[in-house]
Amino acid sequence: MASSASLPTAQPDQHADPSARSRLRHTLKVVRVLVKAGVLSPGRPDRIVRQLRALKTWGATIAGGYAAAGERVPDQVSVIDDAGSTTFGGMNLRGRALARELRRMGVRQGSRVGLLCRNHAGMVQAAVACGRLGADAVLLNTGLAAGPLLDVVKRNEVSLLIADAEFEELYKELPPEIPRVTSWGETSVPGPRIPAEVRESAEEDPEPPERPGRLIVLTSGTTGTPKGARRPTPKGPQDAAAILSRIPLNSRDRILVSAPVFHTWGLAGVQLGMSMRATLVMRRLFEPEDVLRTIQEQRCTALFAVPVMLRRIMDLPRSTRERYDTSSLRIVACSGSAMSPQLISDFMDAFGDVVYNLYGSTEVSWATIATPEDLRLAPTTAGRPPLGTRIAVLDERGEEVPQGSRGAIHVGNEMLFDGYTSGRTKRTTRGLMETGDRGYVDGHGLLHVAGRDDDMIVSGGENVFPRPVEEAIVTMPAVREVVVTGVPDEEFGQRFAAYVVPYEGSSVDPNEIRMHVREELGRFSVPRDVVVLAELPRNATGKVVKRRLPSSVPEQRGE
Repeated sequence: MASSASLPTAQPDQHADPSARSRLRHTLKVVRVLVKAGVLSPGRPDRIVRQLRALKTWGATIAGGYAAAGERVPDQVSVIDDAGSTTFGGMNLRGRALARELRRMGVRQGSRVGLLCRNHAGMVQAAVACGRLGADAVLLNTGLAAGPLLDVVKRNEVSLLIADAEFEELYKELPPEIPRVTSWGETSVPGPRIPAEVRESAEEDPEPPERPGRLIVLTSGTTGTPKGARRPTPKGPQDAAAILSRIPLNSRDRILVSAPVFHTWGLAGVQLGMSMRATLVMRRLFEPEDVLRTIQEQRCTALFAVPVMLRRIMDLPRSTRERYDTSSLRIVACSGSAMSPQLISDFMDAFGDVVYNLYGSTEVSWATIATPEDLRLAPTTAGRPPLGTRIAVLDERGEEVPQGSRGAIHVGNEMLFDGYTSGRTKRTTRGLMETGDRGYVDGHGLLHVAGRDDDMIVSGGENVFPRPVEEAIVTMPAVREVVVTGVPDEEFGQRFAAYVVPYEGSSVDPNEIRMHVREELGRFSVPRDVVVLAELPRNATGKVVKRRLPSSVPEQRGE
């Protein structure tokens, strides 16, 4: 295998084709990243041969990743969850056993299997089994109500459901012809379960599928019904190198995956851990103090979370936070929604410069990643593109705007999604896919996201975005959280309304909020309505669901 010591000796041929030299330089960068992360490392030749054979057979899927790791490091711990631990060899064995069971139940290549599971080893095992059969795994949001769940299952043509028992009341509403397999807990009606303790079987495994099964991730559904987005099958470890080039994870890490695995970011934690043969630590339910306790007990070195989880950790009393030894923690990787600059600064002041913030989406995977250094320099930044990724800020004609000017953010990388299950896709310009967000690049080359296209309002003839208003309001001492959105206005067409959550025991003065925004951003950004709430309405991934904000705004207006 390659070693970091041998890499610098490779020099591109100065007389070669420029594009070939560029590809060679990129390949060398990828290899350096993978060596540093421990993805490429020396090992027993016989195990390396079996590892490569497994990858060739099953591809760079979750099934292929665990098959390869099972050959390379069979006795190394792969997942620790509430029920105990399993090795890479054990996870591969369990995935194979479940694949055989699903085959008996009629799952074939091209079938769609719904996974309604919290974070635990059974969720990973189900993804391995689907990959071995060439079936698509539809990752279902555990926060869906019965009606939307039925709609998503029908839209995505789910033919079998693997679910935790706690969701039994939800999936009872599904058509009876859809078989169920229990992944955790006890149901009221006996039925098939995910096999746990398994041994080698004389029964033949399914033949490798002609095409890999895909992972279908639901969009957040904050503005409507969640859509199924087909995730592309990674081409190999080089895709992991993009994130690893900006977030310095390695094979020795113990990664606590608190972000839900049905969410793109939780799934990324699983896929990266698998690629590096790192140990994943999973807990079925998020509880802020339990996160700190788990970091201490398991000596976790990395945490995958969504921003609201950091907010909940910081809401703990300081004495509670300091009760736990979190000195092992060197990376807190966040994604999924905007994170306030105040939260970033407060968290890093408490836990060290450990926050890495990834900006991306279900559709484009990643766009930019902000390191702790970037966030200290500019707390509002979304960071810089990782290896192999290009971003551009374009105007309405598809031309790049000058530095510092706002435009539509577009992204190009190897992991752009394959379209929605409905057949629709996102618009692309010059090979770059739109994100639906607007922003600008500053003088340091850092991307800043102003907000979504549909969040922008025109107030008194001025185009204004809510995110800078939120960033200004949340710096006020009494404000714990805030979301700003546009509402209809008879005089100006639209105006901003601010929904504010104060810290416990604190109160906010709407007029002070308006004055502060006016001083910071100008009068067109001032929210004429300020609504005080006990909590913001959020979905299971922590995103604010704006349609669930109060529709009628109380009389808390200023001038």
